[in-house]
Amino acid sequence: MSVPPDPVPMPEPEPGPEAGPGPVPRGRAGVAGELRYFLTALGYFTRVPLPGWLARWVGFEPHYLHAAARYFPLVGLLVGGAGALLTWGAALWWPPGVAVLLGMAATLLLTGAFHEDGLADCIDAFGGAWRRDDVLRIMHDSRIGAFGAIALVVALLLKWQLLVAIAGRGGIAVLIAVLVAAHAASRAMAVSYLATLAYVRAEGKAKPVAQKLAGAGLVFALLCGLVPLWLVSPGFGAAAFAALLVLRLLLGRYFVRRIGGYTGDCLGMAQQCAEILLYLVAAAWTWS
Repeated sequence: MSVPPDPVPMPEPEPGPEAGPGPVPRGRAGVAGELRYFLTALGYFTRVPLPGWLARWVGFEPHYLHAAARYFPLVGLLVGGAGALLTWGAALWWPPGVAVLLGMAATLLLTGAFHEDGLADCIDAFGGAWRRDDVLRIMHDSRIGAFGAIALVVALLLKWQLLVAIAGRGGIAVLIAVLVAAHAASRAMAVSYLATLAYVRAEGKAKPVAQKLAGAGLVFALLCGLVPLWLVSPGFGAAAFAALLVLRLLLGRYFVRRIGGYTGDCLGMAQQCAEILLYLVAAAWTWS
């Protein structure tokens, strides 16, 4: 979950009939408060603009971002659903390869490619330095180096080829189900690091998000992300869940060993690796 450079602004509510009832106190949300958290997540984790009147109603408080993290997998479910819908529509007119590419482009536009940006920044940093401070410095640099560019090309080509293979072996319905499930589950794995790892930067755009996620918020995020895997198929769900557990353990240990915890870019890298892994599992599952 790399942090978008310019999140959709959430201005303070203005007085008047369109303004909300005031900020949500910490620990006291209710239905209206949870809706605000969800809309904060939608505005922060995607490029979907909120109408001015709705943004004024949502308002903004720093703790909204932390509370919004629980909705990250649900936002992924919506992003995957949008990409799947476009892929399905395009498949009515064009070959699977073209349809998949258009669906991928839609998800990149919706998210501003900030997960992919996190992947590129991490590969540049981990591949270009050994000392912790140097790794964090390179990771913070917005420029993409050779390692990051190669990682992006490989990741996008892998996704494209795997999704085309899934469509060819399992059909368009299976492809759509896998797309939606993978976008949700990969984000659930990424956000789960908020419960177990430390955020390593003293300051940063991800700092408000990067508080410990636990209790009902963590359970909600995991349910939103993992249940769709079993809806594709119980067998696929079990295999995908096991694969995600292994990946989460390996990546978490690597992050701790190299920098002592995680950054927003690390979460973006984790999401991308998890998404690709789920497509690998799905391609093998449709082959069997």
